[in-house]
Order: sequence, then C-alpha cells, then structure tokens
Amino acid sequence: MYSWRDSSGTLVLSDTPKDGAARTFAVPGVPAAIRTTKKPFSRRAADFEDLILEHSLANGVSPDLVRGVIQAESAFNPMARSPKGAMGLMQLMPATAAVYNVVNAYDPGQNIRAGVKYLGTLLSKYSQNVELALAAYNAGPGAVKKYGAVPPYRETRNYIARIQGTAGVRPAANRAVYRNVELVAGREVTRLSNLPSQKVSPVRASIN
Repeated sequence: MYSWRDSSGTLVLSDTPKDGAARTFAVPGVPAAIRTTKKPFSRRAADFEDLILEHSLANGVSPDLVRGVIQAESAFNPMARSPKGAMGLMQLMPATAAVYNVVNAYDPGQNIRAGVKYLGTLLSKYSQNVELALAAYNAGPGAVKKYGAVPPYRETRNYIARIQGTAGVRPAANRAVYRNVELVAGREVTRLSNLPSQKVSPVRASIN
C-alpha cells in the first residue's frame, strides 16, 4: 500500500507507487486472502474513509477491521452515544478518550485516531489475536484476563461474529491461547498470547 498527499493536501492511497520515493506500509497479521469485505458498510462510511486509512496505516491495523468496528459500535454515526456513556464513531468511553488526549470525542478525526490507536494497542497486547482484541475492546481487558479467552458473554461473542462477518475477518480455528507469567519488579504479571514462553502450556485449545 502506498500513500502520498496531492497538491491540495488530500491523502491518496494506492497499490501503485507514485514515484521511487513512495513509502511502503505492511499491515501485519492480515493475509490478503481474508481481507475481502463480506457485507456492505453504512452509506456514511465513505465520509470517513480518509481518516480510517490514515490511522489504520499509522497503527498497523487492517482498515477493514476498523470499518467493521465502527459499523458495530456506531453505524458510522459520529454523534452516537450509548447509555453507558460511550461516544462517537468507535464509542470511546470517557476514560479511554482521556488516555488518548481526545478533547472532543464527537470530532471524527480525534475519535478515529484514538479508537484505532487503542485497537492497535490491544492487537499488540494479544499478539495480533483479533478475537481477543475485539473481546477486550467490547468487554474490557479485565474480562479477557479473567477467562483467559473470549468471555462467555453473549453480547461480546455476537459483537465479534458481527465484525467478522462485516469485515471479512475469519475466526481462528483451534488457535491456542497461552497464559504467560512474567516477573516484573518482583511482581507476577500475566499476559495472554498466541506465542508460548519456554515453560508454559496452553490454557485453552480454542477461543471460539
């Protein structure tokens, strides 16, 4: 994927480089074979495409995954607000908005920047395991840590399935999830990952 800005400052993305100085970006963990969108997004999606592509590339997150999260969270309504207080396109909670220095959560640029960065952080935390990252985005990292897998919440499982169907992200069959315990400053820190440490056994054969 190549990107540049034209004379008016508009972000342009293409699979063909403009010139030899074009920069190449790779989105990790997103095989081309599974990136095809299966279901249409809201008609409003095109209004936010430049922001989605810009921040997806900046954070190494699949644009299709970001579109799927926005569709599930707010149906591309920048003024959406949940009964629990989640705001904007990717439904940022006030605490999350504060962490990512969002002044106005209803501003699409600020909201998508923070939401995609948070999603990218979760993907890194769970070693690019999309299901765990989505579960944490929906139910919170604490719930994922508690169960060592996708929490058995109907809402969360439906949320993941909805995004998989919309964004063309296939569920991982028989993917092992490992609980790695590390000593940090004398304290045990538990991390969930697809990759085992040298002395660890899978806590669950599959997270489906």
